[in-house]
This record gives sequence, C-alpha cells and structure tokens, in this order.
Amino acid sequence: MTRNKYLVVSAGGSGVRMGGDVPKQFLLLDGKPILRLTIERFVEAVPDIHVITVLPQGSIQDWRRMCARDGFTCPQKLVAGGFTRFHSVKNALEYVPDGVSVAIHDGVRPLVSAAKIRELFEAAETAPAVIPVVPSFDTLKVLDKNDDGTLTVSQETVDRGRIWGAQTPQIFHSDLLKKAYTQGYDTSFTDDASVASRFGIPVACIQGERTNIKITTPEDLELAKLYLR
Repeated sequence: MTRNKYLVVSAGGSGVRMGGDVPKQFLLLDGKPILRLTIERFVEAVPDIHVITVLPQGSIQDWRRMCARDGFTCPQKLVAGGFTRFHSVKNALEYVPDGVSVAIHDGVRPLVSAAKIRELFEAAETAPAVIPVVPSFDTLKVLDKNDDGTLTVSQETVDRGRIWGAQTPQIFHSDLLKKAYTQGYDTSFTDDASVASRFGIPVACIQGERTNIKITTPEDLELAKLYLR
C-alpha cells in the first residue's frame, strides 16, 4: 500500500544573509514569492500532498495575507518556528501522523523538479530515509586558524571522491523521524538526515540536481532567475 505523503516546508529563518527588510522566503522570483514556488513544485509532483509550513511567528499573518491577495489556495497548516531549524522541524512533526512518508524541504529551494520529488517519494516507500546528494567537484582544503586570525593550509588531505553535498527534500518514514526528534538538540544536527543517523536510522542517497540550489544570498537569487529562464 502506498504511503500517504506529507511535506514540512522549513521557512522559519529570518534570512539575514540576504539583506533587506523582506524575509528571503517572501522575495519574488518569477513574479511569485519564493515560498509559493517551492510549495507549488510539490503540489505539481504530488497533488494530494499534505502541506505544513513553518514560519517565524511574526510572519504567519503576513503569509496568510499574501496567499489571500494572490489567490494561492493550497491548504496549509501554519506552524511557528523554533530557536533553530531542529526545533522548527520538531514543532511541525507534531502535526504529522505515524505511518506516512514525510518530506522535509527548505522553503527557499524552489527549483527542485517534480520528477525528482516523485523519485524520492518512490524510494521512500521501502527505505526509511532517503536524501538527494550531489558530488563535490571543487578541490577541498583543510585550513588551520592562526592566533592572529589568519589561515594556513594544513597538510591534511581530503578525498574529494567521498565528499557529497546534501540537499532537500529529505524524506523519512514519519514514525521513525518523530522518534529521532526526541533526542536532545546537538549543534551537529545541521539537517534531518544527521538527526536520523544519530538515532541509528539508515539513510539512503540518490543523485540530486545541480539546479536545486538554496537561495540564501543575492547572488543565489540572480542565479535562480537565470535557471528559470
């Protein structure tokens, strides 16, 4: 039996690296708020998906007004974010039932393809945790910080072939992920896969998409515009 599908959109940050007064998830891309484009990709891929949107407490009413103004009628459960991304996702998981597949996705990754979303959900029918990853093509250096604040290249080497970048959506069996989120917060929990791995849940990986960028800086926004063209 196919699992029901839930989406937790993590848009609880303030977007300080973007600059300006408008939170990055509300900036316009192709004439629409980035957050709306992100949600629309999932609705396109899985029309009956259940959407839970995590926002800063002070932005919830703003998002409601934007949706009403623009006629964006996708049903959403709006949840206030927490102190960190970990706490924000934990808040949202309270509204996710057991026995479903739940995707956790960055609200500012609007370029993930519908085909990739469906591929990940299909893999999650059997795997308890599935994430998209992309290989690193850069030469990687380990740097040591000196007492005066300068940096020196270490003699330590990094095998680039073993380094991959993790993307979202990351999809999990909901009952397992909810148990993983009963762990105490740790600064090493930089994504949901790291929370799951610490709890002992095996994480499967599939090839991600280079265009599935996270928009965090003005340069990212310009790059996203080019991709959409």
